Amino acid sequence: MFSWETFNSLPVGGVSAVVTQLSEALAEKGHEVHVFTRACEGKPEHELINGVWEHRCVTPGMEDFIDYMDHMCDSIVSCFHWAEQEYGRFDVIHGHDWHIVNALANIRANKGYDNLVWSAHSTEYGRNGNHHADNWFAARVRHREWLGGYISKKVTTVSYAMRHELGREYQVPQDKVSVIYNGINTKTFEGVLDAGKVKERFGLHPLDPVILFFGRMAYQKGPDLLLEAIPDIINEFYNARFIFAGSGDMIAHIKGRAAYLGVLHKIRTLGYVDEKTKMDLFKGCDLVCVPSRNEPFGIITLEAWACGKPVVACDVGGPSEIIENFKTGVKVNHDPASIAWGIKYFLGDRSGQSLKKMAPICVAEAKKYDWSELAKQYLNVYKK
Repeated sequence: MFSWETFNSLPVGGVSAVVTQLSEALAEKGHEVHVFTRACEGKPEHELINGVWEHRCVTPGMEDFIDYMDHMCDSIVSCFHWAEQEYGRFDVIHGHDWHIVNALANIRANKGYDNLVWSAHSTEYGRNGNHHADNWFAARVRHREWLGGYISKKVTTVSYAMRHELGREYQVPQDKVSVIYNGINTKTFEGVLDAGKVKERFGLHPLDPVILFFGRMAYQKGPDLLLEAIPDIINEFYNARFIFAGSGDMIAHIKGRAAYLGVLHKIRTLGYVDEKTKMDLFKGCDLVCVPSRNEPFGIITLEAWACGKPVVACDVGGPSEIIENFKTGVKVNHDPASIAWGIKYFLGDRSGQSLKKMAPICVAEAKKYDWSELAKQYLNVYKK
């Protein structure tokens, strides 16, 4: 496995969860798995974690992010050569997203590996909110995404919408692409806690209905769409509160715009939070909102379900495919008025019965996406 992020090194987003949990699920099935990623302070260069070898490759810092990724790829290739001497020739090389494509290309050209699998978790078009950014950075990323689809024997992606997007953007043949939904380890979400105390920790009343946004604070993920919906929501539900958790370049905008709209006192912006705080937020909130303009899969949906929380999500990509409307959540259009309607649909049931009835259905739905089962689908791809 090649990835620029894992849970055990430098986690950034959802890819770290996929790579780490898929690797562990494969190891549990008796396969030898090695993950090559970035080095991080305080962690050894090579470490066996839950049956998976993690190799952390030293990468010099660079001002230009793409140059930084290219140097990371060089470090991965160097470490790969060492690992091949130490452990023997690998059967499959599986790279994740554009960051590691140069490493795949190097090994294919110089080591003769042809059993390459590349997973596209998103595209530059999608990360820009379904737009083609007209700049050199985006052009270089798009080239690497095209190259990943071109040089790999098999491609995987996380939804049928993303498979179509790869075909449209990069002419990747549809029969080359396997759709495998993301997974979750539901055991890590088991247990209960006092939701009221979680709310109090963030300065909220224990009985306030809390809507959670969790993810990158970026245009693609639509936190601004949720923010614009807040005045409409609090018009009817004055005690509704909103937590925005996650890092990204829209945090300042969210705070400034909230102040302009007069709702700054209704929101909490937490920035990056650790895994324990993340778990507490999911269990402590009443509802999760996924207002993405483009969402390849949306693992956040599974995490919400695992905690018994339904989701109000824009009817795009992965959420559109996996949410059963009015049973495990509500699908809305990606505009503030529609998002407000979806949230008010739940808040309008003052008895709370809608949320209570959906909770066990959501938990059962999350269990369908267990990594042990999804790992079998990846093994079928590797064998082709």
